[in-house]
Amino acid sequence: MQLVVILSFFAVVIAFAFAVYLYLWVKKQPSENKRIIEVSSLIQAGANTFMRREYGVLARFAGVAAVLIFLFLPEPLWNGSLLGQDGSLVRHFAMTAAYLAGTILSAIAGKIGILVATSANGRTAEGAKKDLKTAFLIGFRGGSVMGLAVVGFSLLGVMAVLLIAADATILLGFSFGASSLALFAKAGGGIFTKTADVAADLTGKVELGIPEDDPRNPAVIADNVGDNVGDVAGMGADLFDSNVAAMASALVMSQALDGGFGANTAMVFCYAALGLIASIIGIACARVGKKGNPTGALNASTYTTTAIFLVLTAIVTPLLPGFQWRIWGASAVGLIVGVVIGITTDYFTDDSKPIVQKVAHASRSGSAFTILSGVSYGFISALPAMVGIAVSALVAYMLCDPLGEGYALFGIAMAAVGMLSIVGMIISNDAYGPIVDNARGLAEMGGLGEETIRIADELDSAGNTVKAVTKGFSIGAAGLTVISLLGAYMSEVNEALSGMGKELLTGFDILDPTVFFGILIGAAIPAVFSAMLILGVDKNAQRMVGEIRRQFREIKGLKEGRKGVKPDYDTCIGIATSGALKELIPAGLVTIAATVLVGFIGGPSAIGGFLLGNIVSGLLLALFMSNAGGLWDNAKKYVEAGNEGGKGSDAHKAAVTGDTIGDPFKDTAGPSINTQITVVSLVASLLSGLFAAFSLFG
Repeated sequence: MQLVVILSFFAVVIAFAFAVYLYLWVKKQPSENKRIIEVSSLIQAGANTFMRREYGVLARFAGVAAVLIFLFLPEPLWNGSLLGQDGSLVRHFAMTAAYLAGTILSAIAGKIGILVATSANGRTAEGAKKDLKTAFLIGFRGGSVMGLAVVGFSLLGVMAVLLIAADATILLGFSFGASSLALFAKAGGGIFTKTADVAADLTGKVELGIPEDDPRNPAVIADNVGDNVGDVAGMGADLFDSNVAAMASALVMSQALDGGFGANTAMVFCYAALGLIASIIGIACARVGKKGNPTGALNASTYTTTAIFLVLTAIVTPLLPGFQWRIWGASAVGLIVGVVIGITTDYFTDDSKPIVQKVAHASRSGSAFTILSGVSYGFISALPAMVGIAVSALVAYMLCDPLGEGYALFGIAMAAVGMLSIVGMIISNDAYGPIVDNARGLAEMGGLGEETIRIADELDSAGNTVKAVTKGFSIGAAGLTVISLLGAYMSEVNEALSGMGKELLTGFDILDPTVFFGILIGAAIPAVFSAMLILGVDKNAQRMVGEIRRQFREIKGLKEGRKGVKPDYDTCIGIATSGALKELIPAGLVTIAATVLVGFIGGPSAIGGFLLGNIVSGLLLALFMSNAGGLWDNAKKYVEAGNEGGKGSDAHKAAVTGDTIGDPFKDTAGPSINTQITVVSLVASLLSGLFAAFSLFG
């Protein structure tokens, strides 16, 4: 265990050092265009303002949550000795401190992403003026800083909490801190970014027929700010949460199997550390030729990282005391299935593949056909990923079941750890997307010419495809993680039931009315959660559309592009900010409140059903919305590239409508659902003792 801790710490140090090197390399790249520097500063200021206000709201929420955690977790404070002779008070302090540490590290990871992305966007635009290779490298290395920081902080945080507290239950508090902040950060950032994006597209492209990033559009800066707060900070917090939750669920079970620190616990840390090392090597090797394919380069880096991880773990596993090849097999299956999910997602969302082209062709007949075809293919696209999650869970279960009691669910947890082992590369690819998206807008606003905009468009299209792939990857990993968290929940609730002398849970019988009660309510929550987020975008976008129309109507010379006439960007940023902050808390609280109510009404069995329903419907909706949104976005870009009538055609207007609907699907609701199911699972585990002690029908 000591050697594994040293290896993990070494991997974290290397990751942080490499991240600093990449950040300094990005900062050294030329940034000379005055207009781009000016707009980049506006984007950076807007992003920092939103993050400051959002973190202020979340800090107040975290403060209230910390007080409740201190009073009620791991068990009600008054159940133990206030003087702490039985360790009660110490455990309450530890749980609260772990929760706050999870929120703080998640927030720092998001802040680092914003810092780098807003420095890299303008430099990527100016790099595109030189060639595709230079622009790609700036955008990818900027995103890689985020990837390395997120994984480094998650591994360091989990390691520190477990070594200091020596209690995996306390680790669930750390994971809940990361998850709760991620839930609200992703929801708030997603509402902000799609408020601006939807409003800018509807008024600019559809009503006025002006380009996507035309500086005359008052919402264009808010749109670029949104790319950063939603797709960089929000997604960074989301994947930080997924990685922590996967390790936490595996460590809860490994400690139960080991009776403390042992071979299984060492294997979890070892695989996480080797995954980080594999990501560092993959990031360092990422390249694209001057006329190469950015999508191919990003996917090749992912496959390279996957192969490196499998080789490294195969070499190191026999060196671990008490090693089991079956556990290695479970983690390998998880990772391979994650890659397969990525490949199938790519097929449904890449504009060089037939599905996107069919949706673009359908757009010639009107926006109704754009929507019908996109919804249909979006639902079909969920099947391969759902099958992949089911197969990986089943194979991991069957592989590890012969090892003894408790190992089957531990195998599923290790499959989740395996799938997220290369999360450093996944986040790098994901953060690349908003950087090159911003770069495309800056190239247009900076007047860098058609060839530069074409290169930026090619990079942006690759970013959209890879973002869809990474969302599929993270949703798949969340699926495996919450299945393993279901095992962690059973471990926690059985410990509580045992202490009360009650019958232990061995499973969840769906014919049991309390279980079925939980399943039905759990299945409905992701739909309600998604609706609340999309309605938030809808309401705020309508307000912003009204403001944009007012400015074009009242500011003389704005529509004509008269020299010296500028729109009021700040008002649009203010609308997006205030709207997002108003809407982000209610949706998250509904999911937490529903979990608590079901637990106190139906007891532990009802919560088991609630989690089952929530996981299944949540995964389906998350995959459908993320993929449908991605294919609508790239169908629009396919038309804008000159196909099916090109820009300004009826097909283009219909494709823009599809993209507008897809925006809150893929960037607000879809990726937020996997965080929601993780939060629900952690709340259930943390409150399992209370549900066992106090329930109406349990």
